[in-house]
Amino acid sequence: MLETYLREKRSESDILLMTHIVLGYPSFEVGLEVVGTMVEAGVDLVELQIPFSEPIADGPVILRANQAALEHGSTVERCLEFAAEVARAHPIPFLIMSYYNPIFRHGVGRFVRRLQESGIQGAIVPDLPPEEGSEYFAAMTASGLAPICFFSPHTGPERMRQIAERARGFVYCVARKGVTGAETRFSTELDAYLARCRASTELPLALGFGIKSREDVDFVRGKVDIAVVGSETLRVLDGGGAGAVGPFVRALRG
Repeated sequence: MLETYLREKRSESDILLMTHIVLGYPSFEVGLEVVGTMVEAGVDLVELQIPFSEPIADGPVILRANQAALEHGSTVERCLEFAAEVARAHPIPFLIMSYYNPIFRHGVGRFVRRLQESGIQGAIVPDLPPEEGSEYFAAMTASGLAPICFFSPHTGPERMRQIAERARGFVYCVARKGVTGAETRFSTELDAYLARCRASTELPLALGFGIKSREDVDFVRGKVDIAVVGSETLRVLDGGGAGAVGPFVRALRG
């Protein structure tokens, strides 16, 4: 169970690290190398994104990776095969990240069964409001998988409590309004938002959208349980290849 794993890991570390790849970018072969490098460097869990033509929550770095992966022939089926391969090969949790359209077209029940059979522990679907995803949430919960839900800085306390009732595993706290990859101001304003998040759920909290450096990770230590690094990992991959990812992850750890 994802929540149990996270609590056990948090008893050993004051912050956990989740990284992100786009499946099929720049290729599935390089993706396997990158995942292995990340695990060796000490990440605690990895988000595996199924590419989509309209990734509305993602900024230009991840958007380009989505487009390139689709152009190179990445499919939902191939992504699920890749997910099963890395879940078998490595002793950490893997989560699928997908927009709802590919899940719906694949068939919600069929998609969730594939995740369960593959050893994937949860899914992140940023464009599915909890009240519109009853089939998906029911299937995920019945299969023992974690449907990850989101808080944002503009989510009110009552709405946070409603979202938390649907969430399993952890809650993903979006650091700011907008898309991934842009600048985030790590300030007392963010502190106040995270305090509201913490008051709304007993689940572990993850923070993403803008974490790029050891300094950013240090800022959120003690305020959330998981620091999520997405776009910056892709920038490092683009700039230095798979071999640059390990040193980058280790530097985040310090």
